[in-house]
Amino acid sequence: MRGVRSPIAFAMVTLALGGCMQTGPQIAYAPRSDLDAMTYGQPTAIVYANAPVVASRDPAYHLDAGDKLRVVVYGQEGLTNTYAIDAAGAITMPLIGSVPARGMTPAGLASAISARLRNGFIREPSVAVEIETYRPFFILGEVAAPGQYPYVPNMGVESAVAIAGGFSPRARRDAVTLTHHADRIIVPLGTPIAPGDTVFVGERWF
Repeated sequence: MRGVRSPIAFAMVTLALGGCMQTGPQIAYAPRSDLDAMTYGQPTAIVYANAPVVASRDPAYHLDAGDKLRVVVYGQEGLTNTYAIDAAGAITMPLIGSVPARGMTPAGLASAISARLRNGFIREPSVAVEIETYRPFFILGEVAAPGQYPYVPNMGVESAVAIAGGFSPRARRDAVTLTHHADRIIVPLGTPIAPGDTVFVGERWF
């Protein structure tokens, strides 16, 4: 299959999904030649049945546009608030203005905010950041109501399909195409998804 040429390629897919992967029965698919493939391109790799789960409070979670954060600056009610990460990947706070957040962990962002506040505003700031609302996921293709939906922690492909109204009569029901960051992979229905992922349900041809 195109995109899987060595153990290194497999390791890259594992890391892209954001966690340690348990091995299970291999799910392999031949390269597609149907309309889905022509429109969306061939998937970059295969995955294995037991994929990693995105924890609801995973400290290693990487922030991006669309995430809403609860920022608490202890003893500073004027700074403690809910902030949304904008399209530029930053939050904007009183006193310190725009703070880059894209790609950072919540703990990393808390440290960055503390450093900004310590620079001439608050002597010893104490800051905590937690995710209030995750960025949405997207589901397209052969479902009743394709579109953008709120992400629910620890949800999987089957839950995403259910939220979108279920499969259409023409849907391929054994696997879907999952886009996670820059990786497009074919996965079974039990696979967990992450905030910002796109699920594409293809059409069966028989």
